[in-house]
Amino acid sequence: MRLQPKGCPKEYSVSQDHQAVFIQSRDNALVKDLRRLMEDGAAYRKQGRYWIEGDHLCRAALARGVKPAIGVFSEQFWQSPGNVYAREAGKNIVIDTALFASLSPLPSPAPFGFLMDLPVQQAVIQSGLAAVVLDRVQDAGNVGSILRSASAFGFGQVIALKGSAALWSGKVLRAGMGAHFALHLVENASVDEVLALQQPLLVTSSHQGDWLHRAQLPWPCTWVMGHEGQGVSEALQMAANQHIRITQPGGEESLNVGAAAAICLHASAAARAV
Repeated sequence: MRLQPKGCPKEYSVSQDHQAVFIQSRDNALVKDLRRLMEDGAAYRKQGRYWIEGDHLCRAALARGVKPAIGVFSEQFWQSPGNVYAREAGKNIVIDTALFASLSPLPSPAPFGFLMDLPVQQAVIQSGLAAVVLDRVQDAGNVGSILRSASAFGFGQVIALKGSAALWSGKVLRAGMGAHFALHLVENASVDEVLALQQPLLVTSSHQGDWLHRAQLPWPCTWVMGHEGQGVSEALQMAANQHIRITQPGGEESLNVGAAAAICLHASAAARAV
């Protein structure tokens, strides 16, 4: 790799087709935007783009045909033989290695990532696509885990009601491990949109309904996963076609919502396979 003649900004070249602008100022506008995306879980809504970093997430996006708007690399990684991502974005940015490392709140940040254009807000698909509703699920780790389970067990749509964790925040993206790129995602949906779904509504409950291991589970269906403390809202409880309980012989009060979702969605997938 060669460094282009001195100037501002500098340009790096991997080949004639794969060049990058070099940034070394922390006051650069793009650097400031990156810092906001990494630190503020809702910043993507204002910027209209989100940030993914590291090999796993970037490969997951590319495997689903989701192309980055901008590739962003530390100077050290850009020049390394392991950089196979330079050709993937329409524009590449190289940031001074120490400056790049200082942007991330993570203890061990990856040396590269992609800036991705935020998808246009999608409408709820009312029938034919098995779905999961997040009813004010607020923990980013739980939300990402549920997205992973939804993708793994054949649920194509996730509908996040107002009050749920921001779906395209860095924490949810990392916990989702690439599931975002396999799902139809709807943010800030209303209860009325869920009530309009034309398929059975299954609601988890700790005190009423059928035991999951004995229940007849329909397909396609919509599972509702509720707030970590308050559970599923009264409106959705009343609208449910089935209330489902998970047997807990160990005697714990309740399961973490991410764990409960994995159990329920797997049960639906297993019933479908029989």
